[in-house]
Amino acid sequence: MKNLYADRPNGYLESIQKGLAAVRTYDLRVSRGIGSRDEQIARLKNELKTADAIVVGAGAGLSTAAGLTYSGERFERYFFDFARKYQIKDIYSGGFYPFPDEETLWAWWARHIYYNRYIDAPKPVYPQLLKLLDGKDYFVITTNVDHQFQRAGFDKKRLFYTQGDYGLFQSVDPKVRETFDNEAWTMQAMAAQGFVRDDNGIFQVPDSGTISMRLQKELIPTAPNGDPVTMNLRSDDTFVEDEGWHRASAAYSDFLRRHKNLHVLYLEIGVGMNTPVIIKYPFWQMTAANEKAVYACLNYGEAYCPKQIEKQAICLDGDVGEIIDAMM
Repeated sequence: MKNLYADRPNGYLESIQKGLAAVRTYDLRVSRGIGSRDEQIARLKNELKTADAIVVGAGAGLSTAAGLTYSGERFERYFFDFARKYQIKDIYSGGFYPFPDEETLWAWWARHIYYNRYIDAPKPVYPQLLKLLDGKDYFVITTNVDHQFQRAGFDKKRLFYTQGDYGLFQSVDPKVRETFDNEAWTMQAMAAQGFVRDDNGIFQVPDSGTISMRLQKELIPTAPNGDPVTMNLRSDDTFVEDEGWHRASAAYSDFLRRHKNLHVLYLEIGVGMNTPVIIKYPFWQMTAANEKAVYACLNYGEAYCPKQIEKQAICLDGDVGEIIDAMM
């Protein structure tokens, strides 16, 4: 298949290449940062003020800190019927469940999409982060697919969602390299299951507790050409990197290039080890390559850096929301 975007910079591929280079470079010795927690917070505050540019790398831990949890109270409130019938334990695992038919599958996905894409996060972590970046030259690369950066007011031109978007469908035919907005369908499918809007316009389970786990056959989503659809989420090589994806990828590459030798703060937030070659390892590599750069890792239980860059690093272990709140 011809690559229509071969002439554009590919920030995603470049990041993975940097990440793989970092794997070959660093040994197993790690550091938790230098100085006390208060000293590292003070240092991060100063870096946010003085850096020429800030590259934010965000993972699932940021959305978890913002209250978009996939288990517990949210799951039990909105997916209790699926949990009871199919013994599904959380929203994430439900996305892989082999439902008996398309009507049930898409009833699940309507809820999965709605409660993780079309409502604001319960806690103000994303708006607070935006305030910390106010007036700064920043760019965000994220593996999250919940659109919370844009909902919080981040500049769309400064965002790169590498792994897809809950708000988009793609055709099951990999030759169709387009994506399709699913907001109107999601709202219709939520209402069809019996959810009702509260005073804030948010769909809730009605007082009767009666909701359906199946959609009518005519509500099963399709592409404009009639093809069946699937979610635009990266799982294999059928993932559609559409025009918007390539535009954001090129913008990320350009941002890194323009600030390569300046005082850059690589601010990693809530990034785990599922896909470290996209954000974590490239941030390590770019910090090591620039003596003016600083790497900051905010994470619950996994705040560390390679020993080789510890003098350029800030490592803050704990709830990301509480750390950002302390920064305010």
